[in-house]
Amino acid sequence: MFFSSSQRGILPGFGLTLGVTLLYFVIIVALPLLAMLYKSYNLGWIDFWTIVSSERALATYRITIGAAALATVFNAIFGVLLAWVLVRYEFPGRRLLDAAVDLPFALPTAVAGLALVTVFSSNGWFGQYLEPLGIKVAYAPLGIALAMMFTSIPFVIRTVQPVLEDVATDVEEAARSLGATNWQIFARIIWPAILPAFIAGCSLSFARSLGEFGAIVFISGNLPFETEVMSLLVFIRLDEYDYPAAAALATVMLATAFVMLFITNSIQAWQLRYADRN
Repeated sequence: MFFSSSQRGILPGFGLTLGVTLLYFVIIVALPLLAMLYKSYNLGWIDFWTIVSSERALATYRITIGAAALATVFNAIFGVLLAWVLVRYEFPGRRLLDAAVDLPFALPTAVAGLALVTVFSSNGWFGQYLEPLGIKVAYAPLGIALAMMFTSIPFVIRTVQPVLEDVATDVEEAARSLGATNWQIFARIIWPAILPAFIAGCSLSFARSLGEFGAIVFISGNLPFETEVMSLLVFIRLDEYDYPAAAALATVMLATAFVMLFITNSIQAWQLRYADRN
């Protein structure tokens, strides 16, 4: 099939564009993943299972997934609220707040971890008041969840925000004129519109939290069976030159991320089909 110049646009032809894209994908994404999977495959099933099911590994799974789930729940609630405020209200400092949302993307995660330790350590600005109340943040699972919240919340906000901007306000006004309450308008009009973006943002937030390292390594304390996360255990195995063990643990993280993305895409597809039928 031939394409006219108006269809091609300003980019090069389909063959060249696709070739460059696939080359980039193979070099940057596919080859490292295949090398990791090949390293895990060479272990054999028994050795692989011994590594990924060890007591220390299971403890890191519980800590990492638990903290990531807590961070995702917080980001889901706070992210939607902040996106709503940025879209629906005008107030002094709105542009500054909107720009600050992207700060975790620009800020090195190690710097974020140091900042959190400074604030929440036993003699920090907040920690000196929280620890006497029995709330330990630094060098505790709560600190891990807090670091994950900081680094992953932009995913929820930035996926929900543009969808909220596209929601037609005249539909809300029509519903209000027919006697609908604010809660009914949100539940019947706004929520179905933002649900696919909300699910995508939450899944990205969860996946980002699972792989977080820089911010956690400073605030967690890195205590085995207590505050050690999956990414840190992979780093420790690499530092010990135990590359097969590191690859095995990384494979578990990769599989978890793929399962999460598959579930998310399935839910989004179902929700879109349901919306089309209605």
